[in-house]
Amino acid sequence: MRRLNMMAGALLASVAIAGLSTAARADDPLAAAKEYIAKVTAPVSEWQGPTTGPKAQGKKLVVYVSTDQRNGGAQGVGDGAAEAAKALGWDFRVLDGQGSVPGRTSAMTQAIALKPDGIILGSPDAVEQAPTIEAAVAQGIKVVAWHSGPAPGKIEGSPIFTNITTDPQEVAKAAGLYAVVDSGGKANVILFTDSIYSIATAKTNGEKAAVESVPGNKVLSVEDTPIGDLSNRMGQLTTSLLSKYGDQWTYSIAVNDLYFDFSAPALTSAGIDPAKGYPRQISAGDGSVPAFQRIRDGQYQIATVAEPLNQQGWQTIDELNRAFAGEEPSGFVQPPHLFTKDNINQDGGDKNIFDPGNGYRDHYKKIWGVQ
Repeated sequence: MRRLNMMAGALLASVAIAGLSTAARADDPLAAAKEYIAKVTAPVSEWQGPTTGPKAQGKKLVVYVSTDQRNGGAQGVGDGAAEAAKALGWDFRVLDGQGSVPGRTSAMTQAIALKPDGIILGSPDAVEQAPTIEAAVAQGIKVVAWHSGPAPGKIEGSPIFTNITTDPQEVAKAAGLYAVVDSGGKANVILFTDSIYSIATAKTNGEKAAVESVPGNKVLSVEDTPIGDLSNRMGQLTTSLLSKYGDQWTYSIAVNDLYFDFSAPALTSAGIDPAKGYPRQISAGDGSVPAFQRIRDGQYQIATVAEPLNQQGWQTIDELNRAFAGEEPSGFVQPPHLFTKDNINQDGGDKNIFDPGNGYRDHYKKIWGVQ
């Protein structure tokens, strides 16, 4: 694993500033980082998704298996999928994995028993749930996933039709480089992850590489803490890290906003100013309602790389419709978008969500031939 992380770090460090001005690349990696952050914080108004595809495939039953409905990302995608399914006249059910491996396995078993036409995985890991996924596909059920693998598209060794996510390496890059830019090139970062999820590991490796791609910045430690048990663990872990690193710890980057739901009491107890003190907290996903509110109010979080959760919910339904029609996945990957206090009221942020003004609902309805 150490060798894999080093290889990933070296690769991402070499490409972290690709596509930016030649002068910035050659002479000033901090300037290149600033250019990249300007790009990922710009307004999102252009539709970059599919414009063609199969018409609606008739009445279907779809079951959404959520990793944990307390997780704003999984819940948001499910809400979007429910909205899109309604537009198609499909029946839609939600089953909650309740944040544990047994809970997710039980939810998948229940979903298969309903004999649906399709199952959407709302973040259960493809490797963890391989037996239940294979059982579903063996019964002719089409399976589409959100955040169930380390990258968008096909998941190696899995019969899942496609995995929907923004590119986790780009998400990680945005989060890591924002710490670099906000610190003026002097960030000391602690990374928070949950290695049970392959996408979380991919993000964490990318965050580390992005931070270290600019000289003068470093990662102090990587903390592997289960997302499903953050309410019990995160407060004590935060207190312990404050004791260990003190003022040296200036930035936190987590793979999910949920980590910061439970770190605030410990930071408050330590007397840290919520708006101006350190550590400053940045999330590499998913853009939860509490995260938007914390950023807006200056309460221990300065940024989130939000997923367009509702839009991605619509995409899960579109991908299922393609699977039902015997066609290939759309291949659509939404570019990352970073919210900070400066742009928090754009692109749906005023409603505490990332909801791009690109007309995605109308585009999908046009493809499906529905009103």
